Amino acid sequence: INRKERVIMLNNTKDILTLKDLQELLHIGKNTALRLVQSGEIEAFKVGKQWRIVREDIIRYLKRQ
Repeated sequence: INRKERVIMLNNTKDILTLKDLQELLHIGKNTALRLVQSGEIEAFKVGKQWRIVREDIIRYLKRQ
């Protein structure tokens, strides 16, 4: 799947995603997903101990790649 296809896929998904959703969408492992959000490369916020990512922030990240 190329970047454009991922952006199209993201347009058909929920507004706020979990770290697991991020892993599945980008086909990456847990450690890579964690590194992306902890470093701020993909903007995210925590609800309790769980990460949440706004769909638009993932799209923004993909467009920068």
